[in-house]
Amino acid sequence: MSLASATIDVAIDPRPLGEILVASGACRPEAVGSALEVQSERGGLIGELLVGSGHVTQLQVVRALGAQFGMDVEDKVTQEDIDPSLVGPLSLSYARDSGVLPVRMEDGVLEVALSNPLAVDALDDLRVIFKPSRIETFLVTHEALQEAINYAFDRRARADQVVDDMAKEEGVGEIAAELEEGKDILDEDDEAPIIRLVNSVLNQAAKEKASDVHIEPMEKFVIIRFRKDGVLREIVRAPKRFQPSITSRIKIMGNLNIAEKRLPQDGRIRIKVAGRDIDLRLSTIPTAHGERIVMRLLDKSSTTLDLRTLGMHEEIVGALDSLIRRPNGIILCCGPTGSGKTTTLYSALVTINHPDINILTIEDPVEYQLEGVGQMQVQPKIGFTFASGLRATLRQDPDVVLVGEIRDLETAEIAVQASLTGHLVFSTVHTNDAASTFTRLVDMGVEPFLLSSSIIGVLAQRLIRLLCRDCKEPHRATALEIEQLGLTPDAPQLRTATFFRAKGCPQCGFNGYAGRSGLHELLVPDEEVKRLVVAKADAGAIKKAAVRAGMKTLLTDGAIKAMEGKTTIEEVMRIATAAVD
Repeated sequence: MSLASATIDVAIDPRPLGEILVASGACRPEAVGSALEVQSERGGLIGELLVGSGHVTQLQVVRALGAQFGMDVEDKVTQEDIDPSLVGPLSLSYARDSGVLPVRMEDGVLEVALSNPLAVDALDDLRVIFKPSRIETFLVTHEALQEAINYAFDRRARADQVVDDMAKEEGVGEIAAELEEGKDILDEDDEAPIIRLVNSVLNQAAKEKASDVHIEPMEKFVIIRFRKDGVLREIVRAPKRFQPSITSRIKIMGNLNIAEKRLPQDGRIRIKVAGRDIDLRLSTIPTAHGERIVMRLLDKSSTTLDLRTLGMHEEIVGALDSLIRRPNGIILCCGPTGSGKTTTLYSALVTINHPDINILTIEDPVEYQLEGVGQMQVQPKIGFTFASGLRATLRQDPDVVLVGEIRDLETAEIAVQASLTGHLVFSTVHTNDAASTFTRLVDMGVEPFLLSSSIIGVLAQRLIRLLCRDCKEPHRATALEIEQLGLTPDAPQLRTATFFRAKGCPQCGFNGYAGRSGLHELLVPDEEVKRLVVAKADAGAIKKAAVRAGMKTLLTDGAIKAMEGKTTIEEVMRIATAAVD
C-alpha cells in the first residue's frame, strides 16, 4: 500500500514500533524497555531514542516503519533514477524540511522518496504542483534522503552552461548584492549571470571535492582551474570582458577592498553548498593581466579528524597515539605545503581533547573550529606572531599547545622551553623528511642538546593519490620498478603483492585516481639518534640510525601501499622521490 492519500486509516502492522523491532531481531526487549523509560521522562520518538543509544541503526528503524505502514523501503535513492527537473518548482529548504523528494514521473505516476511515513501534507503539496494521476512512495533513511536531495539540486547548476548564457548577454555591469550570510548557494535564485557563474564554480568545486579554485586572467580570457588530488585541471574559460565583475564579486564575498587592485589581499568566505558548510581562504595578487584569485576550500563536513582515517598503518597509529598522551615534549609534523600536516595535528588534538585538559593553539589561519579548544590567529601586522602568541599562551596554564609553524629561532626556543617545563607542544616544520627536521632546527640556531631532550617524535608525511576502484587494472611490475621501490626481486613481500595501474573512466574523470591518502614516516628518537643530534650529525646519518631502529621511510610506506593495490608505482615515485637519499 502506498501513501497516496492525505489521510491514513489503518496500519498494516498494528503493533508498536518497538515490538516490530524486537520481532525482527533488530534489538532486545530490554533495549526497548529502557528507551520507553527515557521516552516517558524526556519525550521523543522511540526509534530515534534506540538509534541514539546505539541499539539499532536508522535503516532498521525505517524497515520497521515500512512494515508498520505497509510501505516499500530502499537502502538509498539511486542517483541514476533521479530526474533533477522535478525539483524545479521546489526550493532546497522546502525539500529538506518536509523530508520528501520527487524522484521520477512516468505515465502520470509520481514516485516520491520519504524519510517520514506521515508526511501527508508534503504529499498533498506535490499533488497540487505536479497533478499526477497517482503517487507512489517508498521510505529511506534521513541521511539517504538528504544525500539524494543535495544531488538533485546540485544538478541544477553547471558552470559551463552558465558561461554560455553569459556569452549571449550584453552589458553585464553592476554586481548584485552580496549573498545572504549562511544561505545555501544551491538555493540562490538570483539570475545575475556573474553571481550564477561564481556560485556554479563554487558548487562544482565542492561537488568534485577540489582543494583549490584558481581564477587566472589571461590576455584574451579568464581561465578557471580546480586542484583535485594535488593536480590542477582546467574547468572553463570565461570571456575576458567579465573578468572585472568576477573579481569584484568574489572580493565582495570575502569582504576585501574592491577598489584596491595594486596590492595582494587575503580574506575568508563562508558558504553552504548542498548542505555542507565550507570555508574558503581567499587570496588575490596583481598580475600583468589583472588580479589573480586562489580560493582554498576547507570542507568541514568531509574532513574526519581521526588518526585512523589518515592512511597510517596501525603500528604508526599506535606509536603516535602513545606520544600524544605524553605529559610533555615536542611532536613535529613535517612536509611541504598541502601535505595534510594541519589535519594530522588537528586529529591528534581531537584524540586527546577532554574536559580535564587545557588545549590552546596559535595558527595562521585557524582552519577548523575545534570544540573545547582555545584557538588564536596570528596578526603579524600588529606584532602578534607565533613567538609572541606562544609566550602569551604559556601564561594561560595550558597542558597542550599547538603552534601552527616553527619559522624562526625565537619560536623554536620558546617551544623547546615550553616542552621542558611540562607542556606538550605540537607544531609543523617545512622539511623533506623526519631526519632533516633536526638539522633544520640546528641551522635555525637551536642548541642540539635541547633538541635531543625535548623532541619526542617527528612525523613526516605526503599525500598520495589512490587508484580508482572502478577502473584500476592489474599490472606486472618490471625489475626496474621493483628496484625503484627499494625492493629486491626475491623480497618476500612480493609473493603476495598485487600491483595495479591507472586506466581512467567516467567515475574518476578519466585520470585513473580517486581520493588521496597519506604516506608517513614516524621517527621516535632513541639513544643513538639523540647522540647523533647532539653531535650535529647530518640528516643522512640520523635517518640511517632511525631505519636501523625500525623506522619505515616514506618510500617504504609507499611501496607497501603499491603492493596492497591502493596506488601505483608511478605515483609512489612521484611523491616519495624527494625523500629518497
